[in-house]
Amino acid sequence: MKLVFATTILVFLFVIKALAAPQTMRLDYYHTGDATQEVFSVDRVVIEPLPWPGDQAQAIDSSNLGRYLFEIRDAKTKQLLYSRAFASIYGEWETTDEAKTMKRTFQESLRFPAPAAPVSVVLKKRDAKNVFQDVWTTTIDPADQFVDRSKPVAPAPVITIQKTGEPETRVDFLILGDGYTAAEAKKFEKDARRLTEALFATSPFKEHRKSFNVWALAPPAAESGISRPSTGIYRDSPIGATYDAFGSERYVLTFDNRALRKTAQFAPYEFIEVLVNSRTYGGGAIFNLYSTVPSDNAFTDYLFVHEFAHHFAGLADEYYTSALIYAPATDRVEPWEPNVTAMLDISTLKWRHLVSPIASVTPIPTPWNKEAFESYSREIQKRRAQLRKDKRPEEEMEALMREELAHEKKMFETEKHFGKVGAFEGANYEARGYYRPEIDCIMFSRTNYFCKVCREAIERVIRMYTKST
Repeated sequence: MKLVFATTILVFLFVIKALAAPQTMRLDYYHTGDATQEVFSVDRVVIEPLPWPGDQAQAIDSSNLGRYLFEIRDAKTKQLLYSRAFASIYGEWETTDEAKTMKRTFQESLRFPAPAAPVSVVLKKRDAKNVFQDVWTTTIDPADQFVDRSKPVAPAPVITIQKTGEPETRVDFLILGDGYTAAEAKKFEKDARRLTEALFATSPFKEHRKSFNVWALAPPAAESGISRPSTGIYRDSPIGATYDAFGSERYVLTFDNRALRKTAQFAPYEFIEVLVNSRTYGGGAIFNLYSTVPSDNAFTDYLFVHEFAHHFAGLADEYYTSALIYAPATDRVEPWEPNVTAMLDISTLKWRHLVSPIASVTPIPTPWNKEAFESYSREIQKRRAQLRKDKRPEEEMEALMREELAHEKKMFETEKHFGKVGAFEGANYEARGYYRPEIDCIMFSRTNYFCKVCREAIERVIRMYTKST
């Protein structure tokens, strides 16, 4: 009897161990190059403190999103174990004018379930025709003595904003605070909770709230706020977020990937939004890397949702009249982003299933009062640039944006095809040659709703990371 009992216990323990989530492995590497060439090199391999938060039954990425894709394959059998698409800061930088004249190095990371045996890490990048091609391969042996298995201490407590299920069955969303001092910890929590409500007040996140866990973590900063070099403000903030990325005064990024990862690893996460303690309008996002937003601007709710949609679902910017920081495309290829198209072939329009089959109801391309919009927008951009040049108070910029939003809302609502899915020219930072699905959307203006195409794209990603909820 004792032998049977002991055997039963051993079998039970084996089953529990087999079902337990694997550890989380992270490959940190350097991405170096310019507009014409790039090289990759290993920095370190880390075992993070928490188990892998993802659903192991959904380990393979079939989304066809992203500029890059990485695969984890068994080193011997070449079996595909895990894959994920993503974009990178380097991938954006290489399209800027600066990349034509100099080389730079960026820190990047790949996270995946820790393997039991050696694996090949295969990194792919889209070529000129947007087809994924291998660009780098390296091998990781999980038994290597140089895999970092240290047990670091969390820089601050992890706050549970909402938990609706175990990490492997939910989208795990982490809000990281940057530029909050220890005395501002309560402010951070209040800001994070407020913006969580803004996200889930917006469809389709609203309908899928139970599919998300939301966590928050803010390492204390020595000084309040983050860097804004164009105004002479520099802060040594814990995550390293800064305005003026790529020379754009409103673009907020962190180039300190190691600081980001060393902080984020203490919470379960698949997606990150960096909440910076600032009122100045701005933000940023990289698909499947992170998004950023200021805490206290009048348009923070909009920015939080807009930037998260870039990061979460790979949605493109649909606007095109703002100052451009990227060099315009020289060749037209169909973008990988789900909400913009070069419409090289009308018969294969990626969102045709949402367009009226009656051509007279919604013609393709779809006419709209484009010239009047552009004329008004150019004037707004001039006034906006002058406000920044004169270093006017932020409330004056907010007032200008309210004026712009009210004018656009009135203009769009008079359009014949308002609210209909079609193909409206002007998107992806360019006035000609790229098209968006509807006249208006959170990805086009500062409105508060997504178009039908963007809602579908968001829901596809939610399904990819969750079990039935």
